[in-house]
Amino acid sequence: MQTNLSDEARTLPRAKEAEDILRSCVHCGFCNATCPTYQLLGNELDGPRGRIYLIKQMLEGEPVTEKTQLHLDRCLTCRNCETTCPSGVTYHALLDIGRAELERRVQRPAGERMLRHGLRHVIPRPAVFDALLKAGRLARPILPAALKRKIPAATVAAKPRPPARHARRMLMLEGCVQPSLSPNTNAAAARVLDRLGISVIDAPRAGCCGATDYHLNAQEAGLMRARRNIDAWWPAIEAGAEAIVQTASGCGAFVKEYGHLLRDDPRYADKAARVSELTRDLVEVIGREPLDELRSPDRRRIAFHCPCTLQHAQKLGGAVEAILARLGYDLTVVPDAHLCCGSAGTYSITQPELSQQLRDRKLDALESGAPELIVTANIGCQTHLAGAGRTGVQHYIELVEDALT
Repeated sequence: MQTNLSDEARTLPRAKEAEDILRSCVHCGFCNATCPTYQLLGNELDGPRGRIYLIKQMLEGEPVTEKTQLHLDRCLTCRNCETTCPSGVTYHALLDIGRAELERRVQRPAGERMLRHGLRHVIPRPAVFDALLKAGRLARPILPAALKRKIPAATVAAKPRPPARHARRMLMLEGCVQPSLSPNTNAAAARVLDRLGISVIDAPRAGCCGATDYHLNAQEAGLMRARRNIDAWWPAIEAGAEAIVQTASGCGAFVKEYGHLLRDDPRYADKAARVSELTRDLVEVIGREPLDELRSPDRRRIAFHCPCTLQHAQKLGGAVEAILARLGYDLTVVPDAHLCCGSAGTYSITQPELSQQLRDRKLDALESGAPELIVTANIGCQTHLAGAGRTGVQHYIELVEDALT
């Protein structure tokens, strides 16, 4: 589409990138057909094409208001539209640019600012999150129903991890909330990798991947977290670490963007590119290893929810399903498997009504094949789906481990 960025917009650090993305859009509207919020709301401005127009108008100097912010906030950043787009529009990058500029121009109400500030200072800090989660469990009986559903009553404790004993070694990002909400996930991943001849090595100074800050429009704070992780991982990378494994597809999608997001940083550009090159979702690692001789002891009927960050951002749709099928699990057919469950990072907190509608639709689809269990590949999706109190939900790596024992 034709664009004419304002003089002010041309001074933005990513102005050229925004202009290129805008010009690649042919406004065909195919994206709306697979946009979850457009399907729910039926409003052109709540679909990718409408949001692209809103960002275009803003960058061309048109006035923006809280209404513009509302429509951009409602986007899940599921990137389903990117999978659908015949023109290869990198919508999520344009959305990041637009949201950052909108945040500068339009001040949010005090309540929204406080909520976002709180999320940014709790979620990326595992110790703080864990303490608040424990307090929430104690208070759970007296909490409002909506809040109670977001606090799991209990978790499966982590079983012991094996020591580092193999020549093949990989780093693993532990994550922010996963150690508290699903502590056995990373431990199970370490045990599975150990059985495959790969040791997980620790990088204690690594922390949050930066996605929470970045997607709440504190983009420089998110990039600072990225730089800290690069510094924490670099000694192990220089020592020959084979990969950086991500058990949460949301983290993996963001770490794979480090190279792009820090490409203009003279100190970190090369290192960030190397980190992104080494980053692997867990399924990419175990999918390349010899699993054919392994079979699940039973043919449990399983529904797999493929997170948006796995299928649309990392383009790994079908990879987990293929492994589970190889291991002998009976996978159900999930209608509209491309659609988002409504978790989307902090979306379930900032947009609770839309998020719950999407979750209920997703669960109806997942449960349509009468599975015994739902498995997924991202802690946000796992917790969000489990919060409905319907079919049980866990990370798929625990099923892989069952086939190894």
